[in-house]
Amino acid sequence: MYIDHLLEKRMAARTINCHLSGIRGFYDYLKNEEGISMDNPVIKGLMLREPCPLPRYLRDSDVELFLDSVANVRDRAIFMLMLRCGLRVQEVANLTLDVVDYRRSQIQVRAGKGAKDRMVYISNDAAMALAKYLRTRPKTEERQIFLAEKGRCKGKPISVRAMQKRIEYYAEESGIHVTCHRLRHTMATQLLNADADLVSIQEILGHKRIKTTQRYSKISNLKAQRDYFTAMELVMEKSAIALSEKEKEL
Repeated sequence: MYIDHLLEKRMAARTINCHLSGIRGFYDYLKNEEGISMDNPVIKGLMLREPCPLPRYLRDSDVELFLDSVANVRDRAIFMLMLRCGLRVQEVANLTLDVVDYRRSQIQVRAGKGAKDRMVYISNDAAMALAKYLRTRPKTEERQIFLAEKGRCKGKPISVRAMQKRIEYYAEESGIHVTCHRLRHTMATQLLNADADLVSIQEILGHKRIKTTQRYSKISNLKAQRDYFTAMELVMEKSAIALSEKEKEL
C-alpha cells in the first residue's frame, strides 16, 4: 500500500497527507477537466491523524531571565507586545503608528491571521516599553512602528525574519529556549492561570475556534490545581457536616 511505503520512508503524517491530497486532486482533474472516467484511488476523507502537540510556554522565572538579557529598547518593545498582547510576529511587524490607542490601552490589529481585524489590550509595562522605543525612533515617513537599525535596510520596516533572528540571539544569550510564538503561548497560559475566561482569551488571540484556545487548559496546571483544592475543601466540609449530624443522631 502506498501509505505503508511512505511510512517505511519515515515520512511525517503531514507530509503523507500532502502526498495523498495531491494525488486526489490530480485524479479529480483527470475526471472533471479531461473527461477521463476512472475511480479516484484516494478515498475522500482518507487522511492520517496528525500529532497536535500542546503549546509550550515560559515559566515566570524564565520570562524574567529572558527580558533581563534584552537591552535594546526596540527589541524589548517588540517582545513585550508578543508577551503582553499575544500578538503574532507578523502582526507586530505590520503594526502602524495609528493603531495604538494609549488613552484606552488598546491596539487594533488589522488584517491578522485569516485577514481579520481584532482589538487587543496593552498592559502598562508593554505600553511603557513601546513609548520608550517611540521616543528613540528616528523621524521617517514609514508607517510601520518598528524599523531596522542596521544594514542596507536601515530605516525600513523590520522583517519577520529579522525579529526571529533577534529572539534567537537573546535566547542564546539568556540560555532560555524561547521563540516569538512561545511568548504568545506564555501570555495565554498566564491569563488562564489568572482565571481569565476562555472566550475572552480566544478573542484576544484571534482564534477562529474555541477548541484551539482550549488546548491551553491542558497545560494550565496551576488553575487545575487551584480549582481542585477549592472544590475539595467544599467536599470535605460537607462530609464533616454530614458526619457530625450522623453522630448527633446516634
